[in-house]
Amino acid sequence: MLSRTADNLFWIGRYMERAEMTARLLEVGARIALLPSAGHGYRNEWDSLLQASGTADGFNRKYGDPVQRNIESYLFFDRDNPSSVASCLERARENGRIVRTALTGQMWDALNTAFQEVRQLERQPRSDLELSRLTEWTMRQAALLRGAIETTHLRNDGYDFLGLGYALERADNTARLIDVKYYVLLPRIDFVGSELDNYQWTTLLRAMSAQRAFHWAYGGDVTPRKIADFLILNSKSPRSLMASALLLARHLQQLEAAYGRRTAAQEAGEAMRDALKNLTVDDIFDEGMHEFLTRFIGQIGQIGGIIYATYLSGEAR
Repeated sequence: MLSRTADNLFWIGRYMERAEMTARLLEVGARIALLPSAGHGYRNEWDSLLQASGTADGFNRKYGDPVQRNIESYLFFDRDNPSSVASCLERARENGRIVRTALTGQMWDALNTAFQEVRQLERQPRSDLELSRLTEWTMRQAALLRGAIETTHLRNDGYDFLGLGYALERADNTARLIDVKYYVLLPRIDFVGSELDNYQWTTLLRAMSAQRAFHWAYGGDVTPRKIADFLILNSKSPRSLMASALLLARHLQQLEAAYGRRTAAQEAGEAMRDALKNLTVDDIFDEGMHEFLTRFIGQIGQIGGIIYATYLSGEAR
């Protein structure tokens, strides 16, 4: 496969996963804002979303104070924000248009429909659009594309580059979502174990559509350690860091078999997977949740750079 085509497919996966993550971040903010005692964290629950998504500087240059309505607009509609839902859907669709012949009909329909519908949403008065409607719509569009990929795309190298994009972005996104909860919203040690602490952990599960799966896996009481294990180390949890690392390593191994050569990308992916396998929740809490997540996000960035240098052209984004 041409590196340019691989690059386009890789970024389709990243942009669609990023759009979904941004919607989930917004849902976290909306749910926690309903709690009367919210606001004990970093600055407020809405500012924390900007910090976690890495968009705080861009927002501050354009809007200044982190007012809820402006943050919602910036994270969902604003084309000046490259991580907004609208920007991600537009870029995913453009990457798909460039490699139209590498996509199945259902995949292209899912990409194109999402792009056309977000343009219709942009034309509606903002006061008519409830945030829950926007976040649910985004997650539905992301699921439609993912379903089309899983049910119609040939299991070839193109499928693996799509999967690499999804796996890298999902690992990064899950780490950032956990960081919203543990560091940005609740940085003070005296809040740990409080009603606010437990409420925020449960909110995080709900925003990741994982509350029922968590109870299936663990049952009983909801505790920070159980949720941390579920979202970080449990390979059966589809959005966990471990599940993302396993998916990343698997797609890299399939590329190794397809191209008949082993590269630094495979070694880096397997090293991250094996490091997570050797961790316990106690290890993570002993290091510090924020410190662990910061280190993990940096590692994801390094692996992305290695994959980029090994397989991708850099001409498409």
